[in-house]
Parts: sequence; structure tokens; C-alpha cells
Amino acid sequence: MAARALDAIMERAERIRGLGPVNEALGRLDDEAARALRETGVIRLLQPEAHGGLEVHPREFAETVMGVSALDGSTGWVAGIVGVHPWEMAYADPRVREEIWSGGPDVWIASPYAPMGVARPVDGGYVFSGRWQFSSGTDHCDWIFLGGMLGDADGKVARPPRSLHLILPRSDYEIVEDSWDVAGLKGTGSKDIIVRDAFVPAYRTLEYTKVVDGSAARDAGLANPSYLMPFSCVFPLGITAAVIGIAEGALHHHLAYQRDRVQITGTKIKDDPYVLYAISEAAEEIKASRTALLDNCSRVYDQVAAGHEPTFAERATGRRTQVRAAWRAVRAMDEIVARSGGNAMRSDNPIQRFWRDAHVGLAHAIHVPGAVYHVSALTDLDIEPPQGPMRSMI
Repeated sequence: MAARALDAIMERAERIRGLGPVNEALGRLDDEAARALRETGVIRLLQPEAHGGLEVHPREFAETVMGVSALDGSTGWVAGIVGVHPWEMAYADPRVREEIWSGGPDVWIASPYAPMGVARPVDGGYVFSGRWQFSSGTDHCDWIFLGGMLGDADGKVARPPRSLHLILPRSDYEIVEDSWDVAGLKGTGSKDIIVRDAFVPAYRTLEYTKVVDGSAARDAGLANPSYLMPFSCVFPLGITAAVIGIAEGALHHHLAYQRDRVQITGTKIKDDPYVLYAISEAAEEIKASRTALLDNCSRVYDQVAAGHEPTFAERATGRRTQVRAAWRAVRAMDEIVARSGGNAMRSDNPIQRFWRDAHVGLAHAIHVPGAVYHVSALTDLDIEPPQGPMRSMI
């Protein structure tokens, strides 16, 4: 079905591409752009079949996100972020899945997972408060995953620290308008979220450590290998796929722009060997980024399908591959944008929008290379990395 979803996206390619400036001006996805994602089933690609989802191979999800992102960065970003949430929802209590999807399969779930709230235990659940940034696509979502820390009776973070993912309906949180003023990915509408003393039943929570170590999937009795893959492989997948797809979109527009361009010196681009060299090198680097990300995903899927649980070292290597793929694609894009001339930076030239979108996407915490490369190198040296933040999202 992923191929059919991607085919359906391509049938709407000009429509989605044309909405890029509209999304950016609105500061969120235009309703028509969101409708295109709904009509094609993109957000349901990783959703459980029992709730109207398609349960495709995560590779196919990533390929679809790349395809959307090459048309418009913001639409692809929302597809990658919002599209991964049904995958985690497969772990959740059947009661909350029924609450979300009983009325139909096209209910969207937002995030973020950063533990910026405190959940104070009360009878039957938690009283939850906090403020979060970066809730991509949130205007089109009716539920949300939010990260929080377990609190004590006084509402302070309990010790030792314990992180939760809490699931709330739209009636229990506030979207802060005018909180998304950025240089790129403007159309994602990644606004702030505020929760004030909302009651969250215990069944609407997931233990973060169980999600990350895979025990949540095993406890849920899931058999599809897609749901048994590490969180640290699948969660970044849509984000990194979007960045690579945006770089592919920049390359597409660069080629169209350069085809008939004549430089101020009078030299046609087709006769400039230096620009042609840069084009070929960038195209190959972006393709290599795509290949690396998809191969990593497929390899992990095959391991899990064969009954192997990826080790910490293997997860670290996979994260290194993801991070490097994003950086490689954006650096390659920079090489061709730098050779596009000043007119590429005009507001009516889509090259500049893809360039801005890619750099903002690269700034996502999931793409910060320092700790990931550090931990991966230690595991390559057969040295156990220290406990703590360095191991986060691995």
C-alpha cells in the first residue's frame, strides 16, 4: 500500500508543490495540504490494521515521507512526525486506542516527547502540567503524546527520575498561537503546547524506558516486526527521511533552474564544468544518504524479523548512520545552492525555501552528532558508554 500511497501523492504533486508558499505564509499546513495527506493515507502507513491502518514496512514509510518532502518540506515534515505516532500508539492500552480511532482511522496524534511536564500521581492516574515547544502539525491533530517526568506528592520531579509518555485529547491542552516564528519549516506549525492540571488516567501513559528498550512492544503481544524495531530506529526515521527528501527537492529545483541559466559572465551553465561537477557530486551524495537511511532501516527490520533483538552497540551504529545521512544530504545541497547564484535567494524561487527548510530540519535534536558519534565510537572500541544523557535516544 505504501507504493500506492506514494503513487497517490505523485498524482497530487503539483497541488502539494504549489501549496508550499501558502503553508509558509500561514505558519501551518493549509487545510488542503493536510487533506492531501489524509486522502492518500500517508499518516496511516504505520497505524495498526485493527484501527484502519496499513502496517507497512517502515522503509516504505520513509520512502513516502521523502517523496512528500521533495514536493514541499513542511508537508513532508508533518508526514514524518505525525506519521510515526500511530506506530507507538500500537503499544498503548487498547482503551486509549479505541478512544482515538473508534470514530474513524484518520484521527491524527501530535507530540513532542521532550519531558517538559510533571505528572503528579493521584488516584487512578496523574495530574499533569507543563509547556512544550515544537508540536509539528498540531493544528490538524486531535490527540497528543507529551513527555513528562514522574512527580512526587508536591508536584516536584521524583527521584530517581522516571520519564513517561502521556496521551491527552485536544480538550486537555492549549495550542499557543504565534509561537512558531522561525527561518525554515514555517509551514509545519510546530507551535507551543500548554497543559494546566489535566487529569491523565494511568491507562493513557507509557513508560519511556519500556518504549525504548522494546519491552512495551513485547508486553503488548505485537508480532509484526515493524513494531518490534527499536524506538531509536523508527522515531527518527520520519524526521531524517524528511530532511533527505527536502534535499532531493532542492536538487530538483536546482536542475530546473540551471538548465537554461546563463551566468553574468555569459557562460551557460551547461558549458561550466565546475558547476556540472558540483551537480553530479551533490546528486550522488544525496542518493547515498537515501540509500544509507533505507538500508539501515531494512537491516534492522530483517534482524528483528529473524528473532534478533538489536544490542545497544547495534542501536548506536544505526543512530550514527541516521545522523550522518542527514548531514551528508544537507551538505551536498549546500554545494549546489552556493552555485545557484543570487537569484536563487529571491522569495519567488523555491530553492531558497528548501534550503532554509533543510537547515532547520537538520537542527532537530535527533540530528545532533556529538553524543551519538561519541557513544558509537565507544561501542566500536568495546567500551561501555556511561549512563546518563549521552545514551539518550539510542
